[in-house]
Amino acid sequence: MALTLHNTLSARVEPLETKEPGKVGLYVCGVTVYDRCHVGHARSFIFADTLVRYLRFTGYEVNFVRNITDIDDKIIDRAHKRGITPEELTAETIGYFHADIAALGCVMPDEEPRATTHIPDMLALIAQLEERGLAYASEGDVYFAVGKLEGYGKLSKRKLDEMVAGSRVEVGDRKREPLDFALWKAAKPGEPSWDSPWGPGRPGWHLECSAMSTRYLGQPFDLHAGGEDLIFPHHENEIAQSEGATGVPFVKHWVHHAFVRIDQEKMSKSVGNILSIDEIVGMVPVEAVRLFLISTHYRSPLDFSEQGVREAQRGCERLHETLARLEQALGTPTAVAEGAEKDANVPAAVRDFRDQFVTAMDDDLNSARATGVIFEEIREINRLLDAGETETLAAHGANVAMLGGVLGVIRTPAQAYLDEGKSRHLDSSGGDGAEIETLIAERNAARKAKDFARADEIRDELQARGIVLKDGAGGTTWSVQ
Repeated sequence: MALTLHNTLSARVEPLETKEPGKVGLYVCGVTVYDRCHVGHARSFIFADTLVRYLRFTGYEVNFVRNITDIDDKIIDRAHKRGITPEELTAETIGYFHADIAALGCVMPDEEPRATTHIPDMLALIAQLEERGLAYASEGDVYFAVGKLEGYGKLSKRKLDEMVAGSRVEVGDRKREPLDFALWKAAKPGEPSWDSPWGPGRPGWHLECSAMSTRYLGQPFDLHAGGEDLIFPHHENEIAQSEGATGVPFVKHWVHHAFVRIDQEKMSKSVGNILSIDEIVGMVPVEAVRLFLISTHYRSPLDFSEQGVREAQRGCERLHETLARLEQALGTPTAVAEGAEKDANVPAAVRDFRDQFVTAMDDDLNSARATGVIFEEIREINRLLDAGETETLAAHGANVAMLGGVLGVIRTPAQAYLDEGKSRHLDSSGGDGAEIETLIAERNAARKAKDFARADEIRDELQARGIVLKDGAGGTTWSVQ
């Protein structure tokens, strides 16, 4: 079974078909860098990261392009309020953006074009549209004439007459029709601007992505991804510009992920219900953030809650505890592989789990089901350890590490993950590792002396500080809840 993805353009789940066999050109709309990124952005970043990792895992050569919008009304307004230049603001926020991407464990794109460095490409695109009668100048602005393009609305499934009925030209607008949108904005005093045949100004937001995506991927290219909030008008207008200028299709396959919501409302800066990426990564390990975000199918809305994140954290701990147990039994740490193991001698039982994982991911990138496969194999590893059956343990461990690496929920050797989790939260637990180990030793001594009241007292004291004890054949271990 080949990878299938929901295509917003056709409204169907379809096989991913590329221009060149074995190669994928992928464009993802990046961020407008005027502020810190939030958990809603994190879903977008991790969705794209999972898609890229899985494509590469299955053998595709991926050209991953993600832009940065570094000129925009919001950037200009925020810089003005802070008393700095837009360039100073974007230098700061791009640094934050890259730190967030690194914190989430996402691969960097192969190309990361910035709008301000691709103005010539945008001017050339406007000129093409003007030559084809699809753009017009008005007092220094340039607009796209929506009514002159057949098929406008095909991505969002909106009808032109219905869109016109629900819109109007505002007082002071320089455009001719309500749905026409800006390709070029005339310069205003004190704003950044570039020279153009229509006078000094700056590009419209929609124009930027059309110019940058085709600059690096050609036209048509294979796959365009983004959040569902971008379908209209942003992606609809990208199609209009790109196909209007060339007369050929823009993108073969469009894939969109759903929102992150809090209390049934979309997470956004305008609403003010946001949690920044650096805040959530400070709360729990990044593996738990990723597990939380991929445990819901990308096309389903994701309801954010601290409880849900904490449950994902406990799931990650269970996963790593089993792998740490396996490391101890085998005497070697788990290693995260970059690609699929091609060894034909992989045991059939291990290959079955891998095949189930691939089947799930090929079915519209069903990471929720694929995650379930990993936890099923974790249960099998525990069963084998309990039974003392060691023949396939190493192969199972390598397989889990590889599949977990594709999803980004296994990034380090298991014991190192657990040790980091302990040290990460010791301050909030009100103690240090040595103190906790001392209390555990005292509890074990109390239990041996049959002083169960003191043993329970120590357990309760540690639990009140967020330390959970687990008694087993190998002794007592602890983790931070």
